[in-house]
Amino acid sequence: MPPTLASLVHHSALKLTVRAAGDRLDVPVRWVHASELADPVPYMEGGELLLITALKLDAEDHDAMRRYVHRLVRAGVAGIGFAVGVHYEDIPQALVDAAAAEGLPLLQVPRRTPFLAISKAVSAAIAAEQYRAVTAGFAAQRELTKQALADGPERLLTALAAQVDGWAALYDASGAVVAAAPEWSSRRAARLTPEVERLRRRPAPASAVVGGGTTDRRSGAEDRVELHTLGTGRRPRAALAVGTAAALGTADRYAVHSAIALLTLTTERSRSLHAAELRIGGAVLRMLLAGEPDHARAVAGDLYGNLLDAPYRMVIAESASPPAAHGLQTAAPPAQAKPSAAALAAAAAPGTDPIEAFVDVVEAAAARAGEAVLVVPEGGRMVLLAADGGAAAEACAEYAEALEAARGAAADTAPADTAELVAGVSAPAGLSGAPAAYRQAEQALSVARRRGRALVEHAELASGSVLPLLADDAVLAFADGLLRALREHDAHGRGDLVASLRAWLAHHGQWDAAAADLGVHRHTLRYRMRRVEEILGRSLDDPDVRMELWLALKATAGAE
Repeated sequence: MPPTLASLVHHSALKLTVRAAGDRLDVPVRWVHASELADPVPYMEGGELLLITALKLDAEDHDAMRRYVHRLVRAGVAGIGFAVGVHYEDIPQALVDAAAAEGLPLLQVPRRTPFLAISKAVSAAIAAEQYRAVTAGFAAQRELTKQALADGPERLLTALAAQVDGWAALYDASGAVVAAAPEWSSRRAARLTPEVERLRRRPAPASAVVGGGTTDRRSGAEDRVELHTLGTGRRPRAALAVGTAAALGTADRYAVHSAIALLTLTTERSRSLHAAELRIGGAVLRMLLAGEPDHARAVAGDLYGNLLDAPYRMVIAESASPPAAHGLQTAAPPAQAKPSAAALAAAAAPGTDPIEAFVDVVEAAAARAGEAVLVVPEGGRMVLLAADGGAAAEACAEYAEALEAARGAAADTAPADTAELVAGVSAPAGLSGAPAAYRQAEQALSVARRRGRALVEHAELASGSVLPLLADDAVLAFADGLLRALREHDAHGRGDLVASLRAWLAHHGQWDAAAADLGVHRHTLRYRMRRVEEILGRSLDDPDVRMELWLALKATAGAE
């Protein structure tokens, strides 16, 4: 404990006597300062024991003493030590009354006790307290190191929580709680995810103190929570939260800093292992795509658990510019569950690389569920293998839904001009089905680009329609070129060939039905179809010609 007025009063060598506010002697003393100025406040920082002899004070004037003591109280002075037998044989009653009225402790210093002795006593007590704090801090460092080496982050958090008499929690890259101690603090820590996300957007290393909106279960007081980012890279890989009832002391501060260093070492070691795993994953993926599943399985070993032994989904994700406004109709994504707060925060974070955020969310979901996920960088994009129906696959869809929501919100305020995520997901595949799964993911990715979607599953392609794909620029150019001669013919008032062709194709070449739809005689319709053949130089008896004309009409329907 730091020195207090009470400890000075009980110091047998000082012989101090309490003359006022004896019930407030538990005030810590930060330092001792002797001053005979009528107003020493400009030279005080607060927490000092002020030593005086009243050389320049009218200590018997009640009004002057009330003003003097009031200024000292406002400055945060811990107390007054008045030396008797120098200028006054006893402490003037005016000063005693003023100190009692303000609740400022007033100590009588006997003539045989020099001010220097009081200063030495306080200095020695402060040094002893600092030594105890440093010693306790080193002991905490040893204990935290032992727990980290023995059982990893979980035991380290338990030891840290015990040291600070509070709680501690570890967050992953997505802001989700990985571990917490004691166990009851998990829900409390989860409420701080938005604060963790805001902290991770700041340059590393970063820290913050928040109230957290939580209440200590034992005392009913609001927690004081410190948040610290972990890792040495540009983007923090994790974060630490420490909740206590009051500000941390010196020993507790040593413990927290030790925990940060140990968890950062763990994070960086994990990063190195992750880089090696990426290289192995790349080799495994290349073997799978080359049709060598047995070799891939042998190289993977137990690294990916049973991921390669069960149905998996292949995901290809890349960054792409937002869809240009050239008439492309953006299809609405299928209805999904509301995305989590972590996914929404990661998707909406300004300046965040969408691929990095996507991988962070997926890997964090897999880690929490105890699943393996294979992640392989491929040029400017990422290829993932995730267990079908597992948490990682669900996180893919959840993040895409969150990205769609963030994109929609941004569109209401200003057009987006930053890179966005597009991803394609294959159908479930087995170990030998990797080449087909890769093609399916590529096809779904291509459709996602065309439709302006964040993510498209291959299964959607079969259940949907091919017509939205006709909005591709190349298809539109082909359609315009194919129908241009007919439209130019109609523009000069020589017959409605385009409308007649559409009606004839829509009625599968049935003359009477198509003519009735147009309101003309069937002979007129036959004449128009012969003119179409003449102008195009192609026979309508050819099914390929009819198919191309029908698709061209559908692709350009909005332009007529």
